[in-house]
Amino acid sequence: MAEQLNEVPPRPVREPSLLDGLLPIVGLIGLLGLSYYLFGENASYGPNQIALVFCGLIAALIGYKNGIAWGDIRQSIVEGISTGMQAIFILLGVGALIGTWAMCGTISSMVYYGLKLLSPHYFYASTCAICAVAALSIGSSWTVAGTIGIGMMGIAESMGLSPLITAGAVISGAYFGDKASPLSDTANLATAAAGSELFSHIRESLWTSVPALLLAIVGFSMLGAAGDFDASSTLRGLEQHVTISLWAFLPLLLVLVLALKKVPPFVTIFFSALAGGVMAVILAPQDVATLAASPDIHPALQQLKGVWAALATGYQVTSGDPTVDKLLTRGGMSSMMMTIWLIMTALGFGAIVERAGLLNRVITPLINRTKSVTGAVTALVGTCVASNALTSDQYISIVLPARMFRKTFEDRGLAPVMLSRVVGDSATVTSPLIPWNSCGAYMSAALGVSAIGFAPFCFFNLLNPLLTVVFTAVGFRVLRAAIPPKGVVQSGAGV
Repeated sequence: MAEQLNEVPPRPVREPSLLDGLLPIVGLIGLLGLSYYLFGENASYGPNQIALVFCGLIAALIGYKNGIAWGDIRQSIVEGISTGMQAIFILLGVGALIGTWAMCGTISSMVYYGLKLLSPHYFYASTCAICAVAALSIGSSWTVAGTIGIGMMGIAESMGLSPLITAGAVISGAYFGDKASPLSDTANLATAAAGSELFSHIRESLWTSVPALLLAIVGFSMLGAAGDFDASSTLRGLEQHVTISLWAFLPLLLVLVLALKKVPPFVTIFFSALAGGVMAVILAPQDVATLAASPDIHPALQQLKGVWAALATGYQVTSGDPTVDKLLTRGGMSSMMMTIWLIMTALGFGAIVERAGLLNRVITPLINRTKSVTGAVTALVGTCVASNALTSDQYISIVLPARMFRKTFEDRGLAPVMLSRVVGDSATVTSPLIPWNSCGAYMSAALGVSAIGFAPFCFFNLLNPLLTVVFTAVGFRVLRAAIPPKGVVQSGAGV
């Protein structure tokens, strides 16, 4: 049977039917919904992966039925998962970073000074603004969430604030910077896919990104906690049990320097994790030795083993203070393995759906029915969101819809920069809202809360695609190509 499946079918490859396209997609939606109903927040710890594998098998059988060789399907799975290797290694790096930063005092120092400087009244809004500035400077939402975001989550926990709202504020600010920075890989990819120019794309993106960010900050300001917050007991607990030092910020500074120099994200994060290990040996050698739990070996080897353990399995502290223990017992590469499992199964499913042409079969009729500019933009936004959910990969969700809609935008006389802006306003920012998307899985793992929980509070990510549709509907920033196709009138928005 296996040999028969590996043989190239003698019949020609057929276009999938609409039923073919809908079956695995509707099946996935139904199974994931059932998974969250039955398992709640634990759905991402195995049940969602089973749903993705099962629906991937359905999509593969449909592709085989339509004439695609089983070997081609298998190769598409390998290639699809390989696109996520960068995300997987970054996740491993973040796990290692969290472990050593918890041990050396970087996280505790961020929390300590954050409690001194920030107030519950404006904490969420401040978190959003700080992450936006940092991400705009370095062009990476993942790096900001995996470093500054972790500190903000610790501060929120110590203040008794909502971790879900805090995660939404971190992600809102981080993704503003990601899509508005010329250093961002997603901004560069969107311009390349749409055939526009980078700095024109950045300038155009600001018309929708800045209002969305300001509205998000206003929303977070309204959610600020009322009343005075007494941080004295938490501050005393941190002072008594963990390392608090401005020197502990050196690993964070290293992240910013390497990111500004455009060092690859995994290298940046892993070197900063190693820097956290070095600082732990300098600032808290007793804590390192305690984690090593090997008093019978040479002190130098104790230090090496402690750092090694923090990188691999995370930092564990038993100070006797429950708040401190909960704050700092975390991290390690091993803590990311469940998320990596989710990413691999999701990317495998997405690769099969794309190879079998099922996504195109469902989306193409919608494209053909769009008669106005507003309809085309709305269909593109919807396609980007659907692609994020079905292919589980942000990069595919930027390139594939841009490629699918490029001719549609050209036929309507629209400038390429408008295509790239709409793709950035939808594909880039909605990726962390999907729990099984690589971005959603990463944010959930790095910030320690479920994507289903934080998604409603990602105000910027929710508002940005809505604003790009609304602006188009009212005829604002509807950019025409310099030389429109024959028969296209340049005036008006075509709504």
